[in-house]
Amino acid sequence: MGGKVVFDDFIFVEGATVTVLARGDNEPFEVSPEMEAVLLEAIGEANRGETAGGDEVLAELRRRR
Repeated sequence: MGGKVVFDDFIFVEGATVTVLARGDNEPFEVSPEMEAVLLEAIGEANRGETAGGDEVLAELRRRR
């Protein structure tokens, strides 16, 4: 879609920062050491069961608007 990510059920505020992870065949995925640390911590949290459901995340994002 021309470099755009479209969500049917949520509208982001203009200029919002989002992270999109996509896996393509033979495409490199490079991040800075700082971002790698953040991702590894998030993976650790998920492995420990420290997660939030989609509804909870969306509710938090709506409260921040």
